[in-house]
Amino acid sequence: MNPSSKKIILLPFLALFALLLLTMPRVAKLSLDYSKGQPWKAETLIAPFDFPILKTNEQILDEMSGSGASQFTPYYRFSSETVDKNLKTAENLDLGEFNFLKGEIVSTMSDLFNTGIVGDDGVVSDGNGNTPQLLYIQKDKRASSFPSEEVYKLSDARSVMLKTLSASNPDVNVDSVLSASGVYNLVVPVLSYDKQTTDLVAANNNTVSPTLGYVKAGQLIVSQGEIVTAEIAQMLDSYKKEYEANMGYSGSDILFWIGNGILAAAIVLLLYLAILYCDPSIFGSMNRLLYLLMILTIFMLAGILVPRFEPGLLYMVPFTLCPLILQPFYKNRLILACYAISLLPLLICAEQGIVIYTVFLVGGIVCIYTSSHLSKGWRQFLNALVVYAVLMLVYTGFRCIDMVGGGMLRPAVLLFAAAMLPIAGYPLTFLFERVFNLVSPTRLTELADISNPLLQELEKKAPGTFQHSLQVMNMADAAARAIGADVALVRAGALYHDIGKMRNPRCFIENESMLGVAGENSYHSGQTPQQSASDIIRHVSDGVEIAQKHHLPSVVIDFIRTHHGTQRQAYFYDKFLKDGGDPAQASEFEYHGSKPQTQEQIILMLCDSVEAASRTLKDYSAKSFETFVESIVSGKMASGQFEDAQITVKGLETVKTVLKNYLSQIYHERIAYPKTKNNKQ
Repeated sequence: MNPSSKKIILLPFLALFALLLLTMPRVAKLSLDYSKGQPWKAETLIAPFDFPILKTNEQILDEMSGSGASQFTPYYRFSSETVDKNLKTAENLDLGEFNFLKGEIVSTMSDLFNTGIVGDDGVVSDGNGNTPQLLYIQKDKRASSFPSEEVYKLSDARSVMLKTLSASNPDVNVDSVLSASGVYNLVVPVLSYDKQTTDLVAANNNTVSPTLGYVKAGQLIVSQGEIVTAEIAQMLDSYKKEYEANMGYSGSDILFWIGNGILAAAIVLLLYLAILYCDPSIFGSMNRLLYLLMILTIFMLAGILVPRFEPGLLYMVPFTLCPLILQPFYKNRLILACYAISLLPLLICAEQGIVIYTVFLVGGIVCIYTSSHLSKGWRQFLNALVVYAVLMLVYTGFRCIDMVGGGMLRPAVLLFAAAMLPIAGYPLTFLFERVFNLVSPTRLTELADISNPLLQELEKKAPGTFQHSLQVMNMADAAARAIGADVALVRAGALYHDIGKMRNPRCFIENESMLGVAGENSYHSGQTPQQSASDIIRHVSDGVEIAQKHHLPSVVIDFIRTHHGTQRQAYFYDKFLKDGGDPAQASEFEYHGSKPQTQEQIILMLCDSVEAASRTLKDYSAKSFETFVESIVSGKMASGQFEDAQITVKGLETVKTVLKNYLSQIYHERIAYPKTKNNKQ
């Protein structure tokens, strides 16, 4: 691969890096390592700010289905106008010699107002005289729940002010100062009961508060070494969500971008190395590389963006579709490695990243295996059910060790959708196949159908070549099955490898008798060996041209280029030498194709030569077949045709054995049947 090609290959990887960097989370996640029933290993955690304790899904569902659904929760409106007016009045008070108290008075009043003050009658009770545990306070068009016990009654608020100021000013008669200056009169209720809204909400029996209470700034959350109970875990979960929602990243923006850049680069590097070690041939085909990166990018972005907008829907994303639409075009080991890498953003971005990553990783691996057996017709639904069972099994395992909470119904429904959606998405494979000019087993099967118009044209124009191609296909099929090669690919390659002979069918001996041009009317009569060799060699370039004109896949065209490699046209070269030709002109008799690079191309080269040359055999003994095949293979190896090939010694020996057996089946000795005499009576 030349340097310019390497640079071009790096471009899509750089584009993927830039895309990941731009889409990765802009808000840092708070890392808290804890498990229920285990000691808190970190330092003692004190709440740095106020935050609500969020109810678990079980608690909310229990309240919605039980008495909690109809629990009375009053609504109050916060009067910002009263607060602003009274604070401004307090700032303008003249306290004389006690003017130094003004700043503390205003600050204390502000804290009391923000907490909430109701009349001395307290929070409105329900019809049975019970004070509700929670109330909703609507402030700036947003209603939030607060524990009712934390809201001040008017008299309690004034007492708190007196106590607070007296504690910090023991030498001052604070009560007299507050009374004389009228400060007590400025501490008034700022929460007014909204009966209309309360009644409206109460009419809906499914209204349930999402919070259980509040943790105040400075309150102890958990001490070092303390066992994390369910209550503590609930506080830690709530603290983490509040921090990530409202606090955000407190470090340097530059460091945050650098961190995201390192993570994005690590993912791209892993992807590059996976391709390099699993199937480096992809780097030689830009369309295959682009398709692979496009599919992986789509699912990476799903793992990054879905948690940002609706985290709960991550369980419904059909991640198992990724290996399904890659499988027709790539090796399973590459798909497995790339699929595992494509799920990595889940670990970075998702709330339950480890759970979701593991669930879909195992489900995808199972899908890779089962889809090879259950990919046709109604079996796709069976495959989806198997995958769904695996997804639910792994998810249930995490629930058993208490790594996920909430009810089972919602995840079960979402995972069912994730398992079934690939059935609807799989037909995209056929669209992508055309767009990226790829070839799937389905398309290869279609190409190998002899009713294909191009093959029909070959049969009509070059019938002998067509029959030769059919024999080569059958022979190559047997060899490919024996060593586990791609049978569909080698069958298609065998049918089209000699398609170029349509341009000049009379040039090839297998067509002469069928076209009535044998003997003195032979095409090569009167031609020099150079002319004859040139006409024969041309069928390779003609074949490539015809294949490209009919938009055959590049992997099939490769068989046309490589089925003769760089060998010499032996028959006319030998004739040239016998006629006194100069060996220095040997290049005029050489094919201008490429040497085989895959085991499928080697199989076709051997089968093509064996089938064509076997027509000259006179001895049909097993020894003759063995010597014949060995000589063909040795000749290819001696001319360096296997130098770039990806085939093992064991595989080559197996292919030779298959070819020997195949010849013995075709050319076996037959019984000479005696002629029957007709006895006339």
